[in-house]
Amino acid sequence: MKRSSPLAVPGGESGLAVADENSPPLGKMGQARLLHWATRALKAILPPIAAVALALLVSAALLAFNGFPATDVFTIMVTGVFHDVRSTSEVLLKATPLILIGVGLCVAFRCSIWNIGAEGQLYAGAIAATAVGVSFAGLPAWLHIALILAAGAAAGAFWAAIAGLLRIFFNASEIVTTIMLNYIAIILTDFLVTGPLKDPAASYPQSAKFLRDLWLLRFLPPTRLHIGILIAVALAVAAYVFLFRSSAGYAVRVVGINPHAARYAGINVPKNILLAIAISGAMAGLAGAVEIDGVTFRLYQDISPGYGFEAIAVALLANNNPLGAIFSGILFAALRSGSELMQINAQVPQVLVFVIQGLVILSVVGFAAFKRQTARPAE
Repeated sequence: MKRSSPLAVPGGESGLAVADENSPPLGKMGQARLLHWATRALKAILPPIAAVALALLVSAALLAFNGFPATDVFTIMVTGVFHDVRSTSEVLLKATPLILIGVGLCVAFRCSIWNIGAEGQLYAGAIAATAVGVSFAGLPAWLHIALILAAGAAAGAFWAAIAGLLRIFFNASEIVTTIMLNYIAIILTDFLVTGPLKDPAASYPQSAKFLRDLWLLRFLPPTRLHIGILIAVALAVAAYVFLFRSSAGYAVRVVGINPHAARYAGINVPKNILLAIAISGAMAGLAGAVEIDGVTFRLYQDISPGYGFEAIAVALLANNNPLGAIFSGILFAALRSGSELMQINAQVPQVLVFVIQGLVILSVVGFAAFKRQTARPAE
C-alpha cells in the first residue's frame, strides 16, 4: 500500500512525493534536495573556472606571440609550484594573507561596501602588531602572541571603520576614502621604520626583530609553513557561518541587497555597514599581523607585495563566499609562485608575467561584473 507525502517534489506527475511504507522516508525528497544543491554548486564554480580558463587561453596566445612555447611555460609553472612539500608549503604561505583578506572582503562586498583599502588595513595591522611585539617584555609567550594578533586585527578594524563612519555620516564614497587611507598607512609605515620603530642597530629601515619565542608555530618543519594557514581556514568557516547561518549575517546581506527595504524592515543600516567594513578591516589587519609574526618577524617599508589588492580578485572569484575564498586564495598564491618560476626557469620577462597576472584578475572581475549585471531584474 502506498501513501502520499504532503511534501512536493519537482518533476512528479501530481506534485506529491509517493513513497512505499517499507522504503526509506523522503527518499525522493532527499534526491531532489541533493540535485538542487549539486546544481547550485555547479553554477557557483563554473563561472570562476571559465574566467581562469579564458585568462590562461589569452595568456597562452600572448606567450606564443612573443616566442615562448605556452605548453612548456605552463608545465614549468604547474610542476614547479607543486613539485614537493617545500614548494607546496610556500604556496600555502602566500595563500594565508590572501585567504584572510579575501574572507573579510567577502563580508564587506556582501553588504555592498566596496572596501578597496585592505592594503592599508594590512599595513595598519602590521604596525600595531610590531608595536606590541617589541614591547611588553616579560609576558608569557602565548599571551604575547595573542596580543600581537589581536592588536593587528583591532588596528585593521579601526582603519577600516574610519571609511565606514565617513560613509555613514557624510555619505562619502568608501572607494575613494579607503584608497586614500591606503596611502596614509603606507607613508606612516615609512615614517615609523625610519624613526620611532627603527632598530638602532640596523642601517636598513626596519624595526627590531621579534624574539624567537614570539614567532608563530611552524607545524611542517623544515618548511616555513606556520599555523596562520589554519587560522585563516578556521576564520573562513566562521565567516561562512556568520553570513549564512546567523541573523546578524542575514541583516548584513539584506542591507547589501537593498538598504531601503532593510531600513523599512527595521534593520539598522548604519550599524551593519560599520560592522561589515570593520570585520573586513580586522581580517586585513590580522593578515598583516600574521605576516609580521609568521614570516618577516619585523616591520619593513614594503611589507606587502600587494596582497590587499590581489585579495579583491580572490573574493570576486569566490563569488563573495568565504569558503570559496580558501580555494581562490590558494589559486592566486599558486599563480604568484608560478610567475616567479616563469621568470627564473622559462626566462619569461617580468613585464609579461605581470600582464598574465593582470589578465587573470581582469577576467575574474569581468565575469563577476557580467554575472551581477545579468542577475539584475529587467527594468
